[in-house]
Amino acid sequence: MLDRGIVFEIHRLKHLGLPNTQIARELGINRDTVSLYLKQPDRRHCRRKRSSKLDQHKPFIDGILEEHAGVPATVILSRLRERGYTGGITILTDYLREKKRSSSSRKAFIRFESDPGRQMQIDWGHFGIIAYGNAKRKLSAFAITESYSRMLYVEFTHSQKQDLLHRCLLNAFAFFGGTPHELLVDNMLTAVIERQGLLVRFNDAFLDFLRPLKINPVACNVRSPQEKGKVERSIGYLRQSFWPLRKMQNLADANAQVRQWLDEIANRRIHGTTGERPMERFKEVHLRSLPEHLSDCSETGSVYVHRDFAVRFDGNDYTVPPWTVGKRLLLKADNEMVSIFFKDKVAAVHPRCWEYKKRIEIPSHAEQVKRLKRRLWKDRDISLFASMGEDAATYLEALAEASQPIKKNISRLLDLRDEYGVESLLYAIRKALQFKAYGADYIENILYQEMSPKRVHPPVKLQDEDLNRIRLSMPSLAEYDAYAVKRSTP
Repeated sequence: MLDRGIVFEIHRLKHLGLPNTQIARELGINRDTVSLYLKQPDRRHCRRKRSSKLDQHKPFIDGILEEHAGVPATVILSRLRERGYTGGITILTDYLREKKRSSSSRKAFIRFESDPGRQMQIDWGHFGIIAYGNAKRKLSAFAITESYSRMLYVEFTHSQKQDLLHRCLLNAFAFFGGTPHELLVDNMLTAVIERQGLLVRFNDAFLDFLRPLKINPVACNVRSPQEKGKVERSIGYLRQSFWPLRKMQNLADANAQVRQWLDEIANRRIHGTTGERPMERFKEVHLRSLPEHLSDCSETGSVYVHRDFAVRFDGNDYTVPPWTVGKRLLLKADNEMVSIFFKDKVAAVHPRCWEYKKRIEIPSHAEQVKRLKRRLWKDRDISLFASMGEDAATYLEALAEASQPIKKNISRLLDLRDEYGVESLLYAIRKALQFKAYGADYIENILYQEMSPKRVHPPVKLQDEDLNRIRLSMPSLAEYDAYAVKRSTP
């Protein structure tokens, strides 16, 4: 006899218009049983029990299962043999299967339907690897479904890190055209740090991400996957309908294929539970608009420029201008590009490499090293001058090609910077580059004719001349931002 909760579910699902086969699959029971209980909800089914050699041992088996629910049938059989059991393993496995079914049938779950746009559910799934040369990257699928319509969005990634979760969510909200009132998550560490009973402590970075979107996070209870069953079934549907026989060249190819599958199959099919196409049912959904300014969810970090004028990121080396050697830069990366910043200016942009131990180089960076001797880049004044930007670095190369004395000219140019200011000096450098006028004298003449010196108080003179010649570059607030981001990410 079925539990009354199961009987209730049979009739509720039938009222929703589901066929008997679908109801049986949803509840894990036989299709004929569904038909019987639809005709006779209050039926009492009794069978004449036949005795078996296992009957006298069932209390002993029940005791074992109470202590060790997952113990194999072979282990129980060996214990029964010691107690004089002479039957076979078949009736034992049948009894264990019946016990498992009766135990699971007592856990009847009533499905709750959300109002349109009220809730979305998210989950991750593992989908093997993608090979890039000799490198193998794990492939994860981020899935999110709008609970009312069952409209689905899927994005493949090579990580499940905090910033990847946030980026996938923003991409999903752009796909749906807005945000829900609440987001149902399981106990992933990027969302939930810890919980004690009904008290949930959410990840601080996750809350900071959701706050401007005005989304309320809701955490599933521990070991209760049925609470986010809509997206759980979506992951299963992805494995069955999309994944078989697929070949992925790279991450971009995987996402292109899954987007086509979403548009042409997943969101166009008649959903087994609602009996409607998700894309049609989604027309009833009204989501809240995304804010005008969204947070930057790139992978962000502070990186050090090594002597080979490259930074290390995700197993590879990416080159930067040689004048940045020894400095810390800000790196931002997404699935396609790696961008590296000095202060607020772009120092280098590279296509992202998913292989390992590769050097991704911009030819102009190597050319700069060839034009100027490596030891010159280590000079403090030269490095400081080049850090003023691309125009300064270009003028430095031009001085070298014109066989001008590098250190002497740079020392004078830095004095002019102190006298006229950075912006005025860069203006004069750009003008000198137009006329191919290479040398500190030309720059000084342009500044004298067109600019006014800054009114600054001279610094205190020290006895040690080396100390008087110390110059500092302007601090980069982006470095502090990167450090703060790194500290807030678990």
